[in-house]
Amino acid sequence: MGPDRLEEVWRRESAHVLGALVRRYQDFDRCEEAAQEALVAAALHWPEEGVPEYPRGWLIQVASRRLIDALRSDLARVDREAKAEAPVTEAIDQDDSLHLLLLCCHPSLSAASQVALTLRAVGGLTTEQIASAFLVPAATMAQRISRAKSTLSKAGARVGAVAADDLTERVRSVRQALYLIFNEGYASSGGTALVDVSLTSEAIRLAQELHRRLPSDTETAGLLALMLLTEARTAARVDGEGELVPLAEQDRSGWDRDLIAEGVALLEHALPTGPVGPFQLQAAIAAVHAETADYAATDWPQIAELYRMLDAIAPSPVVTMNRAVAVAMTEGPETALAMLESLLQNSSLEKHHRLHAVRAHLLELAGRRTESEAAYREAARLTTSRPEQRYLLRRAAAA
Repeated sequence: MGPDRLEEVWRRESAHVLGALVRRYQDFDRCEEAAQEALVAAALHWPEEGVPEYPRGWLIQVASRRLIDALRSDLARVDREAKAEAPVTEAIDQDDSLHLLLLCCHPSLSAASQVALTLRAVGGLTTEQIASAFLVPAATMAQRISRAKSTLSKAGARVGAVAADDLTERVRSVRQALYLIFNEGYASSGGTALVDVSLTSEAIRLAQELHRRLPSDTETAGLLALMLLTEARTAARVDGEGELVPLAEQDRSGWDRDLIAEGVALLEHALPTGPVGPFQLQAAIAAVHAETADYAATDWPQIAELYRMLDAIAPSPVVTMNRAVAVAMTEGPETALAMLESLLQNSSLEKHHRLHAVRAHLLELAGRRTESEAAYREAARLTTSRPEQRYLLRRAAAA
C-alpha cells in the first residue's frame, strides 16, 4: 500500500477517529496525539497486512490503546482508567465529525482560532495549508492552534450538547471552516494535484448533514448550494494531463448538471426565506456562471452587482480581488486595477500569489503586457501548487 492510499484513508477517517476519541476521553490534545500515533502504526502495518476491512475501527482501537497506556502512567488520572478500559466498539460506526466541529467552535475560542482548529482537527489540513488560507506565516498559525487546544482544555470543553444561546455563533464558525476546507480541496494550496476530492467530498457531506439538522438556516443552505455549484465544474477544471483550465476555456458540457440543479434549487428556496448572507450571495454568483451557456454570454453586470453587495456585508481581500475581475468586464481593466491598490500596499498580502495573479490578468486585459508578464511570474514564484504554477508560467509566456 502506497503513501497516497494511506493519506486517502486518513483524510476520510481522521475527523471520525478524533471525534470518537474526544467524545470518550475528553482530552483534545492527548486524543490528537493518539490519533497521529495510530496513523504511524497504520503506515507500519498496513503495507504488509493490507488495509483492514474497517479502517476507522482499527485506528480508534489503536489510538485508544495508546491513550490507555498514557492514562496508566499518569497516577493523577488513575480514577479514569476503569472508564478507559471499557470497549470502544460502539464508537466505530458513530459519526462524531459534526460534534467535533461544534467542539472546535467552542465560545471560549476566538473566531479565527475556531476556524483554524476545525481545519486542523476535522479537515486534516496541515499547518502550512491553514496558514495559507489565513494569509499568515506557518509559525504564527502553529502557535494559534496550540493556544486554541490549551484554551479548550482549560475551559473544560466537552463533546456533546451545545447550549441554545451559543449555537448560532458556533454554527457560523462551522460554516466558515467548512467553506475553507472545501476551498483547500477545490484548489489545493500545495502539491502536484489541483483538486483534493477527499476534502471537497467531506466538506460537502458535513454541509449536507448541517443543513439536514438546521433546514431553516438559510446561510447553511447557501453554503451547501455554493459547494454544489462549484463542485459541478470540477471535471472541466483540468485537462487530460491534469493541467488547470480557466473558467473562460472550460468545456461546459462537462459540468455536472445534476449538481447545478440541486444547488440552484437550494438557493431559490433560501433567498426569499431569510436575510441574505455572504454564502447565499456567493452561491448566486456561482449560479449565474453555472446557468450561462458559454463564457462570452456571462452576465457580468449582474455578477459585479452581486460582488458589490457581498463587499458591503462581508468585505475581504478575496472579495475585492474577485469583484475587481467583474468590474474589469463592465467598467474596464484600469478601473479594476485601481481597486487593487490598497491590497498591494498591505504587507500581509504581498506574498499572496492570488493577488499578483489577478493583477497580472487585469494588466493583460489593459494591454500592459510587460507588466503583466512580470506579475504572472511573481504569482508563479509565490504559489506552492504545481498545476497553478505551470498555468501562471504559461500565461506569462503568452503575455
